Amino acid sequence: MAMKNHPSCISFLLLLLPLLLQFYSAKSELQLNYYAQSCPNAEEIIKQQVIKLYNKHGNTAVSWVRNLFHDCLVKSCDASLLLETVNGIESEQKSDRSFGMRNFKYVKTIKEALEEECPTTVSCADIVSLSARDGIVLLGGPRIEMKTGRKDSKESYLSDVENSIPNHNDSIQSVLSRFQSIGIDTDGTVALLGAHSVGRVHCVNLVHRLYPTVDPTLDPDYAEYLKGRCPTPDPDPEAVSYARNDRETPMILDNMYYKNLLEHKGLLMIDQQLTSDPTTSTLVEKMAADNGYFHDQFARAVILLSENNPLTGDEGEIRKDCRYVNRD
Repeated sequence: MAMKNHPSCISFLLLLLPLLLQFYSAKSELQLNYYAQSCPNAEEIIKQQVIKLYNKHGNTAVSWVRNLFHDCLVKSCDASLLLETVNGIESEQKSDRSFGMRNFKYVKTIKEALEEECPTTVSCADIVSLSARDGIVLLGGPRIEMKTGRKDSKESYLSDVENSIPNHNDSIQSVLSRFQSIGIDTDGTVALLGAHSVGRVHCVNLVHRLYPTVDPTLDPDYAEYLKGRCPTPDPDPEAVSYARNDRETPMILDNMYYKNLLEHKGLLMIDQQLTSDPTTSTLVEKMAADNGYFHDQFARAVILLSENNPLTGDEGEIRKDCRYVNRD
């Protein structure tokens, strides 16, 4: 018993304590209100900028949600998606998986507002997550409590994008497996696919279901509508040629997506597979019948997605400009 109070043991512990604290700081976790002391208005600034941009360009809200998916599924929620091709960096935006993504220029608008209030304090990774959170609300989705404290990566991961982000033609089982690998279960994955309730799809990604013959799983009247939107089997990728994900409530994040699936009006192959796979079909029915349940599962899955392997503490950096790694 006397050994527990031996002076040499106490001295050793006192010497060890700073090292333990330093290690903890370097590996700190995400937390609610991370910027409460360093930039108290950070989250409100982001929210107000998201609202202003939405009022001018309604599709920005959809872009923020898609940014979250594309950033967090590739390695980490670290804003690597935002890096442009320069100084040896190859942007993830060059990937085919990023086809149709837009409004990156408006991230700069949000970042500039933050830099004016709190220079080099709020990370671009947190802007990606919080803008998605606020965009979801503007789209009629659930309010989500989201932790912050992410740091920005110093590199991009273009070569990892294709294997990290599911393709619209992938099997539902491969999509479930991909999300399961970052801790999102089947309920959560089915809910996240409900993000297809908003926005639009370029004809390039859906003509294979229309030509040379119509996919038999498509409702015939819906197929005719799609042919009207996409009249040729080889659309120009640069043309504004698209179909809305949801014709009834195209800019509302709701369970109409699942109701459409039950009527064979899924826009992408991956969407329609949800009704034919026994592991997901009952969840489609459940979410189609209960918008509240869909929102609950969607919110839970978004939190898990936004917390995928973040850089924190001494990892990464806080970029001054979200498009470029800081210069030493």
